[in-house]
Amino acid sequence: MNSSDYRCGYSAIVGRPNVGKSTLLNYLLGQKIAITSRKPQTTRKILLGVDTQDKYQAIYIDTPGIHEFSGSEMNRYMVRSAVSVLYDVDAIIMIVDRGFWTKEDDLVLNHVRSFKGARFVAINKIDLLDKKNSLLPIMDRLDQVGCFDGIFPISALNAEGLAPLRQAVMSTLPIQHHLFPPDHITDQPERFLVSEIIREKVVRNFGDEVPYKTGVVIEHYKSREGVLDIAADIIVERSGQKRILIGKGGEGLKRVGIEARGDIERLTGTKVMLRLWVKVKRSWTNRTAALRHMGYE
Repeated sequence: MNSSDYRCGYSAIVGRPNVGKSTLLNYLLGQKIAITSRKPQTTRKILLGVDTQDKYQAIYIDTPGIHEFSGSEMNRYMVRSAVSVLYDVDAIIMIVDRGFWTKEDDLVLNHVRSFKGARFVAINKIDLLDKKNSLLPIMDRLDQVGCFDGIFPISALNAEGLAPLRQAVMSTLPIQHHLFPPDHITDQPERFLVSEIIREKVVRNFGDEVPYKTGVVIEHYKSREGVLDIAADIIVERSGQKRILIGKGGEGLKRVGIEARGDIERLTGTKVMLRLWVKVKRSWTNRTAALRHMGYE
């Protein structure tokens, strides 16, 4: 194929917190690279997912949920990261919930309106609709917004309706050589994906008791004699959170380790020895230096 046969470009997946952006990315790629939970603001960093289909290469960007600032420096970091992406992509996929619209959806829409490239909207979680014909008024309202090039009802969790959305994204890709090899699925190193798996297990097991003041730092990562040896610190902000996470007799931390090790072994295809510690760093989510140490830059 000559150079004019290749198409490649970036598409940002944006929306308010907890509408299914990371789940959509995972199912578009056919592989889990983004952590998910039922709790809002699970995604903190921009994550690239690469979908190569013959001469087409769509690079999806999973972004943190766009929301109104709180007093946390972490929140400001997440929103700045999500909004900054909109200046460097070829297309936007805005995810909305099938059931309701919030002020944060308006906030996202304001950014989408000012975008100059292709703009798509995906109505997620349609599997939870009682009646399929209730989609029509939702689609009509989105059509009246007047800025979307396509409206796609989907269920990211059930991989329903994704093919037309993927085809629409592929049709917007500019002519250029692929930026990643065909076997690449993300730009992130394995070490980062491992830290996110551990954080996901903390969020899923302790989302109410240990809120989003949790981070993970990989202190040791080395393969030896067919075993991947990993040591990681789970960072919380208060001693009470540490006690909850460790649990009675260490049962809470043990559960996190068992669940994380299984996913890490599936990711790496090798046996894993995982050692976890819980450490307290007070107010780390509100201190710039601490955020940089944790990799949020």
